[in-house]
Amino acid sequence: MDQLNEQKKLEPTRSELEILQVLWQIGPATVRSVNDELIKAKDVNYTTTLKLMQIMADKGILKRDASQMKHVYYVAEPEEETKSQLLNKFVDAVYQGAAGKLVMQLLGSKKASKKDLESIRELLDKLEDQ
Repeated sequence: MDQLNEQKKLEPTRSELEILQVLWQIGPATVRSVNDELIKAKDVNYTTTLKLMQIMADKGILKRDASQMKHVYYVAEPEEETKSQLLNKFVDAVYQGAAGKLVMQLLGSKKASKKDLESIRELLDKLEDQ
């Protein structure tokens, strides 16, 4: 895969992210199944979903099982890997790589639940012990 395709693979569009969210939630699925889920949140055309999923397969974001009459699509990389790559790109671009600034802004602009804060403390304790 050339460098341009690798870069595109790591930067799904907003519409592609919506499709990824559906596939992460329901697992491998046909275009019809994905479109049926997307239509619950917004008006979306089947042919648009089909075209986007074909593009995502060409970019390497999705893989397609064509062994049956109806093609089944699935996500090429694990959810956490994709989210980590996107988050790292975001932190680099917006916060000059300073993850602490992102965390401080996030916690300052949105009230974290007690459970969230406990999880954050546990993670910080683990990081300090390393």
